[in-house]
Formats: sequence, structure tokens, C-alpha cells
Amino acid sequence: MDLSIRELMDIQKKLQEKYRGIWEGDSPETAKNHLLYAVEEIGEVSAILKKRTAQAVVEDENVRAHFCEEMADVFMYLTDVLLCCRIQPEEFERAYRAKAQRNLQRDFSREHSDYLKE
Repeated sequence: MDLSIRELMDIQKKLQEKYRGIWEGDSPETAKNHLLYAVEEIGEVSAILKKRTAQAVVEDENVRAHFCEEMADVFMYLTDVLLCCRIQPEEFERAYRAKAQRNLQRDFSREHSDYLKE
């Protein structure tokens, strides 16, 4: 089962509604905090990779489950940022697809040749 951007946003809207008045909410003023929470969760994902390794994520079901849970937290907070900024699922999907298409056509080695020189 695949989750769409719309489904992710709908789930977060339900969570935000359930915890309205307890959580910070999904207003434009709270977008920055949600992004900082996502960064914190990315730190937790990084710690798993650092301390347990990516190989453990692949091979150990307990490490894998913990990794997936922390990645879910990252996606939840990033989705909250989209909600705070009133981004519609279709807008994000268009932007994501356009960026991916540009990246598929890029030559990163050539673009960053000066930077990559020793």
C-alpha cells in the first residue's frame, strides 16, 4: 500500500485536529518549529545509522522497525510544515516531479567541477 501526499496530509490534519490546543497547531507561525522538530527527528535517524549502521537496518528487524518509526516522525513533521504553509498536495507533487526531472537532466560533476577539484 502506497501513501500519497494527500493521504499524508489528511492524516496530519486529523492528528492536528485531535491535539488542537495541546500541540502547537498548524498555523504559518508554527512552521519553523515543525521544521526544527523534523531536524531533531532526522538526528534520531542519523543516530541509528551511526550507532547501528545501515546494514543493521537492512538485516535486523528490530533496528529496521525503529528506523522506520523515526523516518515516519520525519515525514510527519515535514508534512506539518506543508500544512502550516498552506501548500496543497497537488502543488507539492508538481514541484517534486519538476525538481526530480531537472535533477535527472543535470550533470552534477560538471556543475560542481570547481568545487570538486582537489
